Amino acid sequence: MRDADIDPAPLAGKRVAIVGYGNQGRAQALNLRDSGIEVIVGLRGASGSTREAEASGLSTGSIPGAVGSADVVMMLAPDEVHTTLYREIEQHLRQGAALGFSHGLSVRFGFVQPRGDLDVFMVAPKGPGTALRSLYEQGRGMIGLWAAEQDSTGQARDIALAYGRAIGCGRAGLIESSFAEESEADLFNEQAVVWGAVPELLIAGFDTLLAGGVSPEVAFLECVGELKLLADLIEARGIAGMREAISNTAELGAFLGGPRIVDDGVRARMVEVLAEVRAGAFATELRAEEASGYARLKQARSEARQAPAEQVFRRLGEG
Repeated sequence: MRDADIDPAPLAGKRVAIVGYGNQGRAQALNLRDSGIEVIVGLRGASGSTREAEASGLSTGSIPGAVGSADVVMMLAPDEVHTTLYREIEQHLRQGAALGFSHGLSVRFGFVQPRGDLDVFMVAPKGPGTALRSLYEQGRGMIGLWAAEQDSTGQARDIALAYGRAIGCGRAGLIESSFAEESEADLFNEQAVVWGAVPELLIAGFDTLLAGGVSPEVAFLECVGELKLLADLIEARGIAGMREAISNTAELGAFLGGPRIVDDGVRARMVEVLAEVRAGAFATELRAEEASGYARLKQARSEARQAPAEQVFRRLGEG
């Protein structure tokens, strides 16, 4: 659905509380404000985020105060803290209020079990908050998914669509989904495709060329540097169009080499990842990682900074 198909009235005269002023929280708060919606950002104490939000012209308040004053509350803090956060705000949520999310994980996997009188909806922009904001400022939008998980007042669907329209997603298109579908597909992609597998493939290619005697700079440019070209071509033309746009040499190489790398074994492991996601295994890992203070993530970040490919990236950037 697009703007012309969506009635903005369900948000008219309502106050929206944004809880979590990170990448998505900032973008959504500013887009809502610029669409004429009354917004308050719920924050803890006098933080840098408070100063940043107020400098942008947004109203701020304590989390309980913001939630208690709002008709619609958006949970935009990190997924893994939603259990604690919801316990904190549940008593302050108005009867019949709408509780929104931009990722289905915490509801799908039981981190949050919303009160029965609440409307529960999702609007998930399919990209980072920085891009959501910049596209909005350009008069454009970012495609998004929407869902109504719990429709206690009969307004959940209409509020979700009006919210998606107000943050700019209706300009590009809002696609109906569900909390389960969105979260399962997103978690699968993060592990098995774009954010998990693709970087590992780039590093493996770089390491292979390096071991084969190719200079680090050439190995990086070939295996990492061309990724943006690929992404831009796919965005503009689709996968088939991308293949038609590259040279015959590159197209034949892709035809011969791609299936050798992404073989039946890789596809079987992708099926395993999806099954694990649906069974809740990743959700359990996420809870454990948060409880440990993100020990594995901190170690992985440190190791990644010291990797040979990262060192080449820094050297090329300095040049």
